Amino acid sequence: MMTRSLTGRLLLALLLPCAALTAPRAAWSQTALDDIHKHKMIRVGIPVDLPPFGFLGADQQPAGLDVDMARLVAAKLDVNVKLVPVASAQRVPALQEHKVDLVISTLGKNAEREKLIDFTADYSSFYLAVFGPKATVVAAPADLKGKTVAVTKGSIEDQELSKVAGADVQIERFDDNAATLAAYGEGRAKLLAAGISAAMAAAQKNPSLEVDTKFVLKDSRNYIGVPKGEDKLREKVNEIIEAAKASGELRKLSAKWFSRSGLKQ
Repeated sequence: MMTRSLTGRLLLALLLPCAALTAPRAAWSQTALDDIHKHKMIRVGIPVDLPPFGFLGADQQPAGLDVDMARLVAAKLDVNVKLVPVASAQRVPALQEHKVDLVISTLGKNAEREKLIDFTADYSSFYLAVFGPKATVVAAPADLKGKTVAVTKGSIEDQELSKVAGADVQIERFDDNAATLAAYGEGRAKLLAAGISAAMAAAQKNPSLEVDTKFVLKDSRNYIGVPKGEDKLREKVNEIIEAAKASGELRKLSAKWFSRSGLKQ
């Protein structure tokens, strides 16, 4: 008959391999911040095709609000920064596969993404708005009366514009962003309903084009993505964000690249 002590030893022998498998994961999942300090380097995923948040400047170097935010985080951590271009669809996988330590790339937070990665506090916003020439006085939806607005058919900005535009507003819908921007640029529409990135891209492509922000249709907050379980890193970045908000650094970064009263390059 098996004694109680022998049974206990056998049970312990069975449990130890399981513990050995789970322990390294738990310990490893909290090493990101220590590794960043150890190597004096933080890898940050950033956009390079979404002005004013991230794009390649005339010198072919990354520039934009998200790029400056990555540099700010690195400076506060007193480490160097490695900027890693990531496409929109690559942002979450890049964190999951530990190709980057953070993602700063107009990343919105939702329930599905929260199952896969963690998020810091918000640091900026991505907004949809109505844009137009500086001389055109439009401060609210009521001011759209009698005016023509170009928008991409079926887009979020189309949906938001339709909610606030009265029957006396002529909405010209186009099949894609290129056609929408062309209609506005050529003067076939007095106003443009678009995302800030599309408006900024148009302004960069044609510096003479006026794309002054008239009023905001929808605001979406941007967050920094962190690998799941890296609480020490997430909390440290949160400290940096909150301090930058309090000191006005984030406000200055935002004003450098765009403002609600007009785009800035």
